[in-house]
Amino acid sequence: MHPTRLFRASCVALVATSMSFAIRGDIMGDFETVFSLTATEVGWISGAAFWGFGLSILFGGPLCDVLGMRTLARLAAVSHIGGTLLTIAAPSFGVLFVATLVIGIANGLVEAFANPLVATLFSRDKTTQLVALHAWFPGGIVIGGLLAYGCTQIGLGWQAKMLLLLVPSAVYTIMFWRENFPATESAAAGVSFAGMFAEIRRPLFLLVWGCMWLTAATELGPGQWVANIFNEVIDSGTQAGVILLVWVNGLMYLMRQFLGQIPHRMSPTLLVVSTAPIAALGLFLFGQTTTAPMWFLAATLLAIGTAFWWPTMLGITSERFPAGGALLLAIVGASGSISTAVSGPTMGWINDTYGAPAVLPVWAVLPAMLFGVFVLIYLGDRAKGGYHVERLPSAG
Repeated sequence: MHPTRLFRASCVALVATSMSFAIRGDIMGDFETVFSLTATEVGWISGAAFWGFGLSILFGGPLCDVLGMRTLARLAAVSHIGGTLLTIAAPSFGVLFVATLVIGIANGLVEAFANPLVATLFSRDKTTQLVALHAWFPGGIVIGGLLAYGCTQIGLGWQAKMLLLLVPSAVYTIMFWRENFPATESAAAGVSFAGMFAEIRRPLFLLVWGCMWLTAATELGPGQWVANIFNEVIDSGTQAGVILLVWVNGLMYLMRQFLGQIPHRMSPTLLVVSTAPIAALGLFLFGQTTTAPMWFLAATLLAIGTAFWWPTMLGITSERFPAGGALLLAIVGASGSISTAVSGPTMGWINDTYGAPAVLPVWAVLPAMLFGVFVLIYLGDRAKGGYHVERLPSAG
């Protein structure tokens, strides 16, 4: 077993996952034209990826202990490659829907095995390593977005853009194929399936689980809207909003990649307390400006505020409830994905009811709520001597 190689392969797998989101977003208009889709059918295609993503995380996580993480990695690779080829060859809406669903399942399987794999490989430094792993989600969006944009500029079609997804998929397939995977941390400690489920009932986990819905909606919900609202408010005829999206994800990548020690230097809970007001300010400022520089300032504050949230929530789950193993990581990850899927139509309703400029300022209530909840968690930890990492016997 080679921990560094397994970690790097996991990073490449996450690049494949995030590139699929970026490329699909870029070619959705092509799907609508080529397949003569209605707006409702476009919504079904978009939703298939998110629901496949969330549900496969939820059901894939517990299977880590049943089938093993190596099997899930192979299933993810086959699904990424197969779903990509099926998308390119799709003759109809029905086949396109299935192909998109398969890629969504592949994306979820990557999350389902990669999070417990990293937590097992680096049991003494879980949050820091999960932050480093998840740097490649925004990193992959930047890569996929720029490559798709480049293909457009040289006249390549949507099929060529989809073929790009085969590159990271093939790379992580080769890197993983002959590697030996460890047993998950909870399995190595002899925690039964019933014992894993018992962790769900712990009040602190239920609170963390509820907060994941808020952190995911704050981080990823606006990502589906900032570019479009920017183009509308700034009246950008060049659709420059994509540059804003690349800027936000590029900044998040840099923070996760090079500042990953921050969560443990100040404790993960204090990190959320400190950054939630920054995220709220960024969302609020979106509604107060009509100039591009101020818009980029608001986007920068939102990126800084939310950069560490997703991996930090996974880190808290793994560090505070290690007996819950892959099951609890799957529940938290799936909840984040489903929250993102739900936030899209919710923000659309705010747009239809109150107008585009109001969408993001109204969304600022979510990080404000997070601030209050995590202040209470932080104070509770402090009263007990500080943030406490629980360890299983086999973790050493």
